[in-house]
Amino acid sequence: MLFLNLTVAQFLVLFGSAAAVVFTLYLFDRARRRQVVSTLRFWVDAERPVASSRRKRIQQPWSLLLQLLSLALLLLAIAQVRFGGPAQARDHVLLVETSAWMGTRTGPSAAAPLLMDEARARAEAFVEALPSSDRVMVVRADALATPVTGFETRRDRIAQALAGLRPGATGLNLDQSISFARQVQTLSGGRAGEVVFAGLGRISGRESAGATAEAPANLRVLEVPEPAPNIGIRGITLRRSASDPAVWEVFVIVRNYGPDRRTVPLSLRYDLAPAGARSLDVPGGGEREASFTVRATAAAILEARITSGDGYTADDYARLELPGLPVLPVIVYSNAPESLRPLLDANPKVRATYRAPSAYDPKPEAGLMVLDGFAPPRPPEIDALWLDPPAGASPVAVVSRGTALRLERWLTGHELGAGLRTKDVTLASASLFRLGPGDHAVAESSQGPVAVAREGPPRTVVLGFHPLRSALRYELATPLLVANVLRWVAPGVFRTPELQAATVGTVTAVLPPGATAETYRVTAEDGRDVPFSVREGVLTFFSGRPGVVRVTGGDRELVYSLSLPELSEARWERPAGVRTGIPPASGSGLPAETWPWLAALGGLGLLAEWMLFGRHGHLRGRVIPRPAHTETAPVPGRKSA
Repeated sequence: MLFLNLTVAQFLVLFGSAAAVVFTLYLFDRARRRQVVSTLRFWVDAERPVASSRRKRIQQPWSLLLQLLSLALLLLAIAQVRFGGPAQARDHVLLVETSAWMGTRTGPSAAAPLLMDEARARAEAFVEALPSSDRVMVVRADALATPVTGFETRRDRIAQALAGLRPGATGLNLDQSISFARQVQTLSGGRAGEVVFAGLGRISGRESAGATAEAPANLRVLEVPEPAPNIGIRGITLRRSASDPAVWEVFVIVRNYGPDRRTVPLSLRYDLAPAGARSLDVPGGGEREASFTVRATAAAILEARITSGDGYTADDYARLELPGLPVLPVIVYSNAPESLRPLLDANPKVRATYRAPSAYDPKPEAGLMVLDGFAPPRPPEIDALWLDPPAGASPVAVVSRGTALRLERWLTGHELGAGLRTKDVTLASASLFRLGPGDHAVAESSQGPVAVAREGPPRTVVLGFHPLRSALRYELATPLLVANVLRWVAPGVFRTPELQAATVGTVTAVLPPGATAETYRVTAEDGRDVPFSVREGVLTFFSGRPGVVRVTGGDRELVYSLSLPELSEARWERPAGVRTGIPPASGSGLPAETWPWLAALGGLGLLAEWMLFGRHGHLRGRVIPRPAHTETAPVPGRKSA
């Protein structure tokens, strides 16, 4: 006898617990209880002593036995008991490849079957050849092994799971899938059957170069036909030109996965308008890159398309959403704005507006306010840069006014002091500040801080001198300091963006020297954090489905549009001795399932017990004859009925 869903110990524990509850309820229901009735019908009889003895045996034992028997039958149905040798049933794991390759066709024609259909047909044939007692687990095999069913004997459920499989967008990680299959067979507790792989078997170069897992002895491979030759877009990279931020440099890579040289037309469209075209001659197994330039200041859609005619269109088209050119609006309140124009107007990402101090607005429509040497009537409500403010109006307390101040150090560990270096610079006159909570000394002289930054909101930078009216006028540190202030108040505007249309799966990005994982963040398009690792200057993350992933850190922003399929090219070499093909059909290893009959008998038993011994059953309401008794004289003082 074999229990498929429960062990013998579990069955005994469940049956014992349920039987105890039924027995307790049985005794409670059959116990004698005092009844209070609203009638004088039995008044005289109550005065007569009745000679009766209390029963000391179980009343209606057949009712209890029928309930326990029905309960046992129902538990046996739940456990799916079968009669036969348990060694005949085996547990098989069916790995069906659902990588991007399975979306290709066996021929160039659109009528040719998909590799997914071929793998599904072979998997169904394998299941049909198994004994009906064997259990099968269906697993999706792509970048991650994902079980679709548990160990199942119902062939209709297995067929439904196979019919629902669709090609994915990632590559195949065969080692991980085989390791998963071996693990679940070990944990199943049953007799291990075969690990069956149905698919093409193209793996990534990283997997083929690494140490591959040893093929198990029970591995069987169901091979599918080779796909038709394919050529497609491998990736697109866009970055802004270093000379003109309004110009995008576009690089498109086309990969030929087939053995023969092919020529394909490549077209580029910007905002639905033609932006360029090339004819690429791509050798077999090689790549070709085409470059374009697109001028774009507003947000738009960039599309790249090839005409391959190979029947697989998933990698013939890619698109990217181009962001508009970010601009930081800056408002300057100054009586001498000419000195500040060279610093602000030279940056194409800054739109500066110059106004007189008399037109001061504490909250203008701008991202940064520059106050040039005057005291506003009210403090600004946005981020502000103060240039040599009066002592009584400075947002940072002024200790004194110093003269002949030699600059000694910059706050190089902060964003505001990044890259600032000066040598033998002496300020003729500057204000000396007293630092408060949350203040940072950006520049320090021999007598104290002369430039202070305060965390917001709003963020504030106060210079105790005017950089263009002091010895710093001819120093490289002056434009760098202004650029650092702009980047500090609006880091998103001055990040260097790079857009890529890449393949789904494992993505790597080369980081600048010295970059660490603490300075970078990887987020999905819905804002959730994506796990990543940084090793030897390379950032790596994984995405199993199409979407947009952003990598931000420092002044860089990498935007990955993961919309292209990951087509692995390395071939998995099948070890010698591995079984292939569909095994010979086997008969049923065990008798047909008995649980429906057991469940029906259990239900009928409960119904029969209720009809025979229920509240209105003819066996429950049977009257017991009263034994003979001797009449007694009426009690004095009471009337007869």
